[in-house]
Amino acid sequence: MAAMRTLRGTVRSFGRVFPPNCSQRRSLNTGRGLLSRPRPLPFLFVTGGGILGYQHYRKWGQQEDDAPPPLATPTQVALYRSFPTRLLSRAWGRLNGVELPTWLRKPIYSLYIWTFGVNMQEAAVEDLHHYRNLGEFFRRRLKPAVRPLCASSCLVSPADGRILHFGRVKNSEVEQVKGVTYSLENFLGPQKKQAHDPSSSFRDLLLSSPDSDLFHVVVYLAPGDYHCFHSPTDWRVELRRHFPGSLMSVNPGVARWVKELFCLNERVALTGQWQHGFFSLTAVGATNVGSIRVYFDQELQTNTPRYSKGSFHDHSYVSVHQVALQTLAEGGVALQKGEALGEFNLGSTIVLLFEAPKDFSFSLQPGQRIRVGQGLGSL
Repeated sequence: MAAMRTLRGTVRSFGRVFPPNCSQRRSLNTGRGLLSRPRPLPFLFVTGGGILGYQHYRKWGQQEDDAPPPLATPTQVALYRSFPTRLLSRAWGRLNGVELPTWLRKPIYSLYIWTFGVNMQEAAVEDLHHYRNLGEFFRRRLKPAVRPLCASSCLVSPADGRILHFGRVKNSEVEQVKGVTYSLENFLGPQKKQAHDPSSSFRDLLLSSPDSDLFHVVVYLAPGDYHCFHSPTDWRVELRRHFPGSLMSVNPGVARWVKELFCLNERVALTGQWQHGFFSLTAVGATNVGSIRVYFDQELQTNTPRYSKGSFHDHSYVSVHQVALQTLAEGGVALQKGEALGEFNLGSTIVLLFEAPKDFSFSLQPGQRIRVGQGLGSL
C-alpha cells in the first residue's frame, strides 16, 4: 500500500519524474511570486514550420509570368476551399496575441526579419523588445518621413507591395493577374443604381459620365511588407460591404491558378466617390489574414466562425436624411490622400477600382515593387 501511495504521488513533467514533495510545475522566482517557466518550443516549432512552408510558397509565387500553370479545375478549387483555413487563421490570430517573454522576442522577430527581408530601420520603434507579441510586430508603425506622398499624382499607392496587374476594365471582367480574370459584378456585388438601357453592362452602371472609363490596380502585400493600408486619394466612403468567404492564399502563384480567387475569398469593399466619380478600395483576406481592420469602422468583424456562402453585409456611412435630400456629396466618411485607413494581420491584397477620364495613364510596370504614397498615374 505504501508503494501504491508513492506511485500515485509521483508526477511527470517534460518526461522527468519528480518526488511527491516537489512542485508539479517548473517555475521561476521573479520576486513577485512564482511564474511558469516560458516554453519557447511551441513558438520555435510554429515559426520554423512556417518558414519552411514559405520557402516553397515563394518559389511557387515566383514562377515565370509567361509560363503560368493551368487553371485549377472546379474539383481542385472545392478541395482547396474544404481546408479549414478560416479556423487556422483564427488560431494564428490568437497565437499573434500571446505575449512573448522579453528574452524570446529578439530571437523570434530576428528570424522573421531575416526570412522575409523586413527593413526595421523604417520602423517607428526599432527596438525589438518593444513589441509584446507577434501581432504588434506585424502591425508596427513606420517613421513619418519614410513614406512621402507624391504631390504630382492624383492617385497614390495605398500599400507597400507588388503590382500584380493594372489597366482598364473591359467587358465587366477584371484581371487578377495576366490572363486570369474575375467578374466585376461578383467582386463588388449588386448595385442599387439601375440601368436605363437593357444593353448596359455592370461596368456601365458604375460610370457617371460617358467621357470616363473604369480602371483597376491590384497590389499584393507579402508577409514582409508593411501591413497597414492608406487612403490612395481624397475621397468619401459611402458604403462598406463585407463578403464572408474562403481564406485561400493570394500569393501570385495561386492567383494564376484559381480563377475568381478574389471573389471567393473574404473581403471588405469600401465604395464611394472621388473627384472623377466612382471609387472603391477592397481589402482581400487570405490564409492567416482573416482579420481585416478598418480604423473608422469599429463594428466590422471579419472571419467569424459561421457565415452563409454567397452572402454579404452592407453598412452605409450616409444617413437616411442625406439620402432623402440627395446630398451624397456631403455624406459619408471623408478621407484624405495618405491617411491611415486600416490594417491586415499579415500580407494580403488591395484592389482599387475607380472611374477616371479616358486620358488617365498609369506610371507602373507589372511586377513592380511599390510603396505607400508613390504615384500610380496621372491625367
